[in-house]
Amino acid sequence: MDGKYLKKLKIYIVDDHKLFREGLKLLLSTQDFVQHIYEASNGKEFVENLSLSDCDVVLMDIEMPEMNGIEATEAALRLKPGLKIIVLSMYGDEQYYYKMVDAGVKGFVLKSSGIEKVITAIHTVAEGENYFSEELLMNILSNMRAGNKTEPEVPDNEISEREMEILYHVCLGLSNQEIADKLFISKRTVDKHRANLLSKTGCKNTAALVMYAIRNKMISV
Repeated sequence: MDGKYLKKLKIYIVDDHKLFREGLKLLLSTQDFVQHIYEASNGKEFVENLSLSDCDVVLMDIEMPEMNGIEATEAALRLKPGLKIIVLSMYGDEQYYYKMVDAGVKGFVLKSSGIEKVITAIHTVAEGENYFSEELLMNILSNMRAGNKTEPEVPDNEISEREMEILYHVCLGLSNQEIADKLFISKRTVDKHRANLLSKTGCKNTAALVMYAIRNKMISV
């Protein structure tokens, strides 16, 4: 699968469960695109040693002793603003998603996912896009339907039908080029609609836009 990826990546795994960490490291180490794998057992250890590494993508647990994933993400991005961080999530972690997005993460992948989805998440984020696993989106939407009665913060008439269509595909994890191909429009047009969506919702990035859309029941995946 990784033959199409030419760039070698350095990965940092931050998780307090040694067995999970070592298992993920073993699986990733078999991939041709992986140049080096760093490890940390908690956020504090990760942040303290970050300056000694030259990693491209971080796989970050949320709940850890000494310093959790939210605090570690904020601290790491202060040190290295361009760092790309993916959350390693479990069902039940939804309460932290908005905080992680605000902290600056670029993707979410469930710990129960297969290695292929982890690899896809790594490459998607490394290439500058955001990644949300489909299972995670479905789980969040299910929980929202069950218990959240929040009304949309943006009136329907402020977002055009085409923008809603773009938003739907953004939430599915498609790149601007993929959306353009699917809707038979130019990538430049998608870029413009995406920028308008960020402006109208007040979101800083695509990850925040996805969470905003879910929280306000603007999409149904």
